[in-house]
Amino acid sequence: MAEPAAENDSNPLLAAWQTPFEMPPFEAISAADFAPAFKTAIMAHEADIARIKAAPDAPTFANTIDALELAGQALTRVARVFYNLTGSHTNPDLQAIEREMAPVLSRHWTAIALDADLFKRVADLWQRRESLSLDDEQKRLLERTHTSFIRSGANLEPAAKERIAAINARLATIGTTFAQNVLAEEQAFRLVLDGEDDLAGLPDFVRQAARQTAADLGLDGRAVITLSRSSIEPFLQFSARRDLRETAFKAWTKRGENGNAHDNREIAAETIRLRAERARILGFDTFAALRLDDAMAKTPGAVRGLLDEVWTAAVAKADAERQKLADVARGEGRNIDIEPWDWRYYAEKVRKSEHDLDESEIKPYFQLDNMIAAAFDTAGRLFGLSFNERHDLPRYHPDVRTFEVKDQAGRHIAIFIGDYFARPSKRSGAWMSAFRGQRRLGGEVRPIIVNVLNFSRGAEGQPTLLSFDDARTLFHEFGHALHGMLSDVTYPSLAGTAVSTDFVELPSQLYEHWLTTPEVLGTFARHATTGAVMPRALVERLRAAQTFNQGQQTCEYVASALADLELHTLTDPSSLDISAFEAELLGRLGMPRGVVMRHRLPHFAHVFSGGGYASAYYSYMWSEVLDADAFDAFVEAGNVFDPAVARRLKDFVYAAGNRRDPAEAYKAFRGRLPTSASMLRKRGLAA
Repeated sequence: MAEPAAENDSNPLLAAWQTPFEMPPFEAISAADFAPAFKTAIMAHEADIARIKAAPDAPTFANTIDALELAGQALTRVARVFYNLTGSHTNPDLQAIEREMAPVLSRHWTAIALDADLFKRVADLWQRRESLSLDDEQKRLLERTHTSFIRSGANLEPAAKERIAAINARLATIGTTFAQNVLAEEQAFRLVLDGEDDLAGLPDFVRQAARQTAADLGLDGRAVITLSRSSIEPFLQFSARRDLRETAFKAWTKRGENGNAHDNREIAAETIRLRAERARILGFDTFAALRLDDAMAKTPGAVRGLLDEVWTAAVAKADAERQKLADVARGEGRNIDIEPWDWRYYAEKVRKSEHDLDESEIKPYFQLDNMIAAAFDTAGRLFGLSFNERHDLPRYHPDVRTFEVKDQAGRHIAIFIGDYFARPSKRSGAWMSAFRGQRRLGGEVRPIIVNVLNFSRGAEGQPTLLSFDDARTLFHEFGHALHGMLSDVTYPSLAGTAVSTDFVELPSQLYEHWLTTPEVLGTFARHATTGAVMPRALVERLRAAQTFNQGQQTCEYVASALADLELHTLTDPSSLDISAFEAELLGRLGMPRGVVMRHRLPHFAHVFSGGGYASAYYSYMWSEVLDADAFDAFVEAGNVFDPAVARRLKDFVYAAGNRRDPAEAYKAFRGRLPTSASMLRKRGLAA
């Protein structure tokens, strides 16, 4: 495959990387390098594709499928560095390039997916697949490649292809704008707390984090709450100032809906219209039908069945929870309706009363460094991995920590990058990504994986303390990271997390289970001041409270999943009003008073920023059915680190990529498909 021309060696994105492990040379890269690098890399990829199409020999797996897998390596390298930076450490220059490149890259990839001559070669192989003597992984890759071309529209008439290309380019443009609008709204909000009255009710760890945030923003001596989840949620949980809770909560939930230059409502509506049109062109009644046809769920009806089952139980539980909160408020002399900005505040009081749990008592046991060590140790006990921090590797930000990962035999497995702290240049949320994926085709290539989180940094000289939910998020994202790092397949298109969306959350959500085991908490949950291990009684209280407030939390999630599904099952969204749609849906569902969607539509980045979870936000719960049942395999074995079960888990889930259909992969691990019973019990929604 084509390599960057010699005259481009001065561009650090295109030159050979002489860094250890061929890490991106972050310190040498500037924003100005990206546009010319993209241009050169796109041209190289086009040349690769032209050579495949012009091959004089009849199509073979090697000259067509292998060649496609190896094509465009420079473009993949440039794009991975660029989009990792635009998510985790962006600036106005990068954002401008992102807006410029979105339609360019969309048209480039769409042109390849719709290329009639290229598809003819793939289709020829597909028709002759039984006579090609392919191994199982090659059969899977050929099937996925052929399916991808079909689902992209490769067999459409020219006019339909042209319209598909235009739709894809427009979706790329407005998806980028949507994400940048949300980030702009988050960057613009700062709740400055002045004096003791504004700090009323906040425990020391929240005050210290708010003061550190202020210092990071150049506001020394003040305290600031931002819209980062690790900043605003503790504020809502503890602040005695109802007026300030309301201000913060409304800012949080109205991102993208403020009638300003960053309003996302029309972008969201246009996105739904364009997706519906694309689905019709491809022969599907709705976008949801198109998306789910190639997922584990298969149909919108199957998704709706699971969500409806959970919704009914969650609403009943949330209503009972709200009554308890109102009783507490009345007991304090406040005869109020429980509003969304009240829920976390009074829920914390109920949790303290019912489970004798106080966040101020719990949080010192969850030091960030210890939780990182716990995640690493768990991976060692399950999969034989070790993690050695490397201070000599390039970093894109001073906060970044980098580790070399090895197996039991001392072989290099991966590079893991941890980027843990919130900052204005980082979008909110938590995610896993890759600077380089794994493959064996063309020579062994091991991955460079990154976890990006948004924790509030501890005060100068003090450890960073996590909430229990923060610690669970760290384990969740590290589960995704292991899915990327342990990948052991031949072909890059099948590697790591390149699986269906409703299967990709299994490795991450399953990994959360180990956090709450006595084996992990008894070793790593150590008090930040005394060093004492979390008392067994406190561990038991923490575990017993895991189903606390699950009615509200489940309603928050399921409402968002149902909104996503119903938006994408609209057959005629021509006059769609996003805010009206949301209000009507929640009214029809009977959304419990005081509960708000986890992601309201104007800032629902999972769905509208690139669309990775469009018509697929249900996937977290679909995968939760799998993960609850999967962990039961260890429970049934009598050892949460049972070597035989762990080996099957690694072979058929974490290392297997997309070598086989996800349902078959799960059955190979567990021996059967799961039911929802374990998940409902885990959430406290069933006996």
